[in-house]
Order: sequence, then structure tokens, then C-alpha cells
Amino acid sequence: MLTFNSVSKHNPHMRAIFIADAHLASPEALNFRLLLRFLGELEGKLDTLYIVGDLFDFWLGFPSNPFTQYNAILDALERLVQRGCRLIYYEGNHDFHLGDVFLFRLHAEIHPGPSVETVQGKRLYICHGDQINREDYGYRALRFLLRTALVAAAVRHFPPAWAETIRRILQKRSQAGYATKTARWDYRQILLDFAGTVQKNGYDGLVAGHFHVALYESTPDPAFTVLSLGDWMGQFTYGEMTDGQLRLMIYPADQS
Repeated sequence: MLTFNSVSKHNPHMRAIFIADAHLASPEALNFRLLLRFLGELEGKLDTLYIVGDLFDFWLGFPSNPFTQYNAILDALERLVQRGCRLIYYEGNHDFHLGDVFLFRLHAEIHPGPSVETVQGKRLYICHGDQINREDYGYRALRFLLRTALVAAAVRHFPPAWAETIRRILQKRSQAGYATKTARWDYRQILLDFAGTVQKNGYDGLVAGHFHVALYESTPDPAFTVLSLGDWMGQFTYGEMTDGQLRLMIYPADQS
């Protein structure tokens, strides 16, 4: 099910949005401008926004925020929260140890890994997805290292000037490995195999990002939904849940 976006007229207390993999870098970029517009359209019309990782091309929670290029997005998220939206953030592989901006300014509920969330009566297994491919041993080792309590504590003492250096190192590694990994692994099948495990554990659905695969599959008996969110880079896809029904949506890119 792939549906083009229009502003919802549903009760805002029965509407949730799921978005992942925007990889925002520059305020001048199309994906940045479209996401800013989309967030503005959601004000007062949404009860929960799930950011399912990699909203930013890079984010570490330095005590003094060096990422001023993201200020407009942070302001838009703050306006959503002020209008009663619950903000839930699943850390990705480009944004982790989120820090004070998300904890105290945006009052976000932060998940460093997967969790089970009951949304409109449905038990959903929600994750960024970077831990799904268990054969990606190199990344799993790096993830373990970067997510340690020692690194989390050290970030608070890093000079903000280090932010750009760390970003370049991680971005270079990520870009170098992406083509190799997509050629080696069938991400769609990996997602579906993992969804089968989630379904066997009694959940009603899986929502994931990370793979940049836009995928919606639903089975009636037993009822189960797989929603892979695609990305907000060229696909501009996201998930929406209203009245207990998950959908895969597209935000029109001609609204630039």
C-alpha cells in the first residue's frame, strides 16, 4: 500500500507518523526543505512522531550544540511538542548519544535500541534496523564500541570542534561500505525473514528503517504488518498509522 500524502483530517489523537533516514545535512537541500514543510503541516494534527533513526547525517549530543545547521528542524520539532505531540526517537547509526537537546528541550523519549510500543491497540516492534543483519559483523563490532557507556561519557568532554572531524570519519566509512553491502545482501529478504521472527513472537507488526527500502506487506490471518520506511532522501516515504491501520506514504517532492 503506497499512498500519496494529504493533510489528515483524522482526530489528532489517533494519528502517528514514522520517519527514518532523512540524513539531513544542509538547510539548502531539498530533503531538508521538504521535511521542514512536512513538520509544519503536522502541527496540531498529530499525537506521536516516531523518528526511527538517522534523521541527521550526523548527530552526537555535545553539551553545547555545534550543529547549528539543524536549528530550523529542532525548532519545528519543538513546535510539535508544544502542540501536544509525543516525540519518540530511536537512535540510528548516524545519530546516537543524543544528549541534552533531545532530552530536555524536546522532551523526547529516546531508545538506543529496539522496543515494543503499543500504538492504537497494536503491539509494534520498532527499531532503526541496523541490528537486523546479523552477518554484518564489522558494523556490529563498531556499533558495540560506539554505544558503550565510556563513549557516551566521553562525548560530554569532547571539544565541539571535533564534531566535524568525527562526522567525516563516520560518513566516509558509511559511504564506502554502502555499495558493497547492497550488492552482497538482499535487504528486502533480510527484512522479511526478520519480520517472520517478530511475528512468531506474537507482535502485530514491524516498523524499521536503515535499509532505505520502502516496503509494506500485510497478512490478514494471522494479522501482521511489515513496514520498512524507505528514506527521506530521494523516496520521501514515511509511515502513518490512523485508527489502528499502518500505511506507507509518499510526500510529494514537487512541493519544493
